[in-house]
Amino acid sequence: MKPTRKQWWVLTLLSLPLFIQAQVVPVDQKIHQFTVAQAVAYASKNNVQVKNALLDVQNQVQVNREVTGNAYPQISGSGSIVYNAKLPVMLAPAEMFGGTPGTFEKLAFGVKYGATYGLNANQLLFDGQVFTGLQARKTLIDFAQKNVEVTEEAIKANVYKIYYQLVVSKTQIELLDSNISLLNKLKHDTKIMYDNGFAEKLDINKVSVQLANLETEKTNVLTQVANGYLGLKVLMGMPLNDSLLLTDEINADVIRQDVLSASVFDYSQRKEYQYAQLGIKLNEYDIQRYKLSKVPTLALNGYYNKNAQRNEFNFFKSGEDWFDISAITLSLNIPIFNGFATNARISQARIALQKTKNQAEALKLNIDNEISTARNNYITAINSLDYQKQNMALADEVFQQTKKKYEVGTGSQTEINTAQTDLKTAQTNYINAMYNATIAKVDYLKATGKL
Repeated sequence: MKPTRKQWWVLTLLSLPLFIQAQVVPVDQKIHQFTVAQAVAYASKNNVQVKNALLDVQNQVQVNREVTGNAYPQISGSGSIVYNAKLPVMLAPAEMFGGTPGTFEKLAFGVKYGATYGLNANQLLFDGQVFTGLQARKTLIDFAQKNVEVTEEAIKANVYKIYYQLVVSKTQIELLDSNISLLNKLKHDTKIMYDNGFAEKLDINKVSVQLANLETEKTNVLTQVANGYLGLKVLMGMPLNDSLLLTDEINADVIRQDVLSASVFDYSQRKEYQYAQLGIKLNEYDIQRYKLSKVPTLALNGYYNKNAQRNEFNFFKSGEDWFDISAITLSLNIPIFNGFATNARISQARIALQKTKNQAEALKLNIDNEISTARNNYITAINSLDYQKQNMALADEVFQQTKKKYEVGTGSQTEINTAQTDLKTAQTNYINAMYNATIAKVDYLKATGKL
């Protein structure tokens, strides 16, 4: 009853064994008793991929604030003090000062100290690229938030698969225990028959070999389940020292419940498609941004400063003169020619938009394929599950009848060994069918956006 290597691909990710419930819990160990919905909710809060996606949303909020800041007035203060260690010197005709004609006087211009302080203000009145950035803010937040939902859905699907596979493993272990009990009873009965001369020592040895094989198989399965629990904790972001108990049950009725409904499917039910549509919208904003970069920009600038000059450093002395300097500027910048660079950017943005649209169409095709494939797999898995359940019951009935014949001396050891092997095979096939049906159900629900 050991699942195939393919079916254990998820279980090898996971956490603690079923029998951990009976162990002593350390003081710092928390016990979590989770339904599958609670396990998904825990993973949505603690899985590192989801946490990073949520941080991307917060980061986008700050990027939007940065873009918005460009539309607000930009105000700055400034101040400076200049010490002119060497004043500039110019030559002037000496005769201007009563000197000898043809000679020159050296004149130093300026003062040793200068100081300025004031305020500068800039207000962007119109810039097409900033305007587009303001328009795109909500879409950018929606895009980041939708990425969170896509990430959460992927984690959710894996949690569902692993959770229910571990629940199915309970049935697998129960069947192993049942087989071990049957073989122990058979070994006991064979020993009695041997003591009374109706069986051979070889018959007892054969049963002992089968029993040892089952015990070994059970040990291996328990180890795989233990590793499965560890992996589930990692996926959920749960500390490995915590105890995880799964409270949901799984059976054929639960697996087939409310899956193949007649509701009409719409691509917008899939988070990935919603994400792709937001990507298209962002590409359209890119085109708009580059187009508006051809439009003139208008800005208003102004400053108000105080200025003083001194031959002595006495700027903080009261009563000294400070002079006002101020100006207001309305500037218009008109793009005329930049070597067709803007046209090239627009063309690149249009190509990127078309690629995104192509990807969205390919996604629709993939979704159609996922739904059809998942539906076919689910129907096949349910039919196989029903068949294997009936076959397991029949194999158990054959084993019980063969065992009775053997006990009354009308059956052979070969017959009962064959019946036990057939029962074990039927049980293995039933467990595999439950694994396959569980995975098929989760895949179908995810494909139709109903998970």
